Amino acid sequence: MSPEDYYAVLGVSKSANQQEIKKAYHKLAMQYHPDRNSDNSEAEKKFKKINEAYDVLKDEQKKAAYDKFGHNAFQNSGGGGGFNRGAGGGEFHDINDIFGDFFSDFMGGKSRATKSSSKIKGADLKYNITITLEEAYKGVDKNINFTTEVKCNSCNGSGSEGDSSVTTCDMCHGRGVNRMQQGFFTLEQTCGKCQGMGQIIKTPCKKCFGNGRHSQVKNLLVNIPAGIEDGTKIRLVGEGEAGIRGGNSGDLYIFVTIRAHDIYKADLANLHCRLPISFTKAALGGEIEVPIIEGGKVSLKIPAGTQNGDQLKLRGKGMSKVRATTRGDMIAHVYIEVPKSLTKKQRELLELLDKELDDGKSDDVSFFNKMKNLWS
Repeated sequence: MSPEDYYAVLGVSKSANQQEIKKAYHKLAMQYHPDRNSDNSEAEKKFKKINEAYDVLKDEQKKAAYDKFGHNAFQNSGGGGGFNRGAGGGEFHDINDIFGDFFSDFMGGKSRATKSSSKIKGADLKYNITITLEEAYKGVDKNINFTTEVKCNSCNGSGSEGDSSVTTCDMCHGRGVNRMQQGFFTLEQTCGKCQGMGQIIKTPCKKCFGNGRHSQVKNLLVNIPAGIEDGTKIRLVGEGEAGIRGGNSGDLYIFVTIRAHDIYKADLANLHCRLPISFTKAALGGEIEVPIIEGGKVSLKIPAGTQNGDQLKLRGKGMSKVRATTRGDMIAHVYIEVPKSLTKKQRELLELLDKELDDGKSDDVSFFNKMKNLWS
């Protein structure tokens, strides 16, 4: 009698991925496990077939060989490709391991992974910093300080006093968790003896009490590069919390905010500003001095006939760019100021100008043309 097809045993198609194969195995293994079918010999046989099929299909190399040669691929290796097998040909799994794997995968963890070390990485930290637009343009070094967990200098992060030995916890056997069976479910709880570390220090350090770290105010000099933009995140590797018992330190993330400026508004590397000019300057044209971000002033040409809302550009007078030698542009948005009060002479001159501009045109035609231009 030919052996039963492994895909048929698990109830999956040949195109099934590893996740689908594993899910099918967990479902069948729980259904036919001998602990749940103590008086059913057929269930035990079925369970062994399920394990035999899964042991092949879960391994990519064995699965590829099986897909190509079928059961003949394992005839010369004891019927199972050289993998461990229990009595009757199937690898026997403890039902707790099956449930543990199933719920571990469901929760996104790996409960079967035995801890080889009690070292735990420290947490990442976040620090908010606010700078001026001028500081963003030039770049700046900022001193910051915050309270965090730092490596214990008394035990060098080991958590142990002197050279005292570290032993594996005899309650959880180094796993850091203990399992409890409650009816159908298997529950895991952090080991109370080692507090989830998996190891026990005989003589804990008196300064850090065995953690390998303690709280302390930390001072850092943070370099803010020239051209940084608002909302940028800077990562400082290893400057976060120190790890537990010699574990790697976390990272520190600096979130940069640029304070609003009185004159300029930054848009990436470009700077925008409002440029108030008189209506005579707008009509006649000329030059005007404007302030720039690095300090001082430069001359900006105003073309004759400049209109309200026109944009005048100063190339290369905007913000710096990170890791670049070029700069953005400065863009001045023209705002024509109309005087609220006039002297007698100013009024007479403006009335003369107004008459000159409208000379030879009827009021109706002049008004009509102005309205047409506004809407066109």
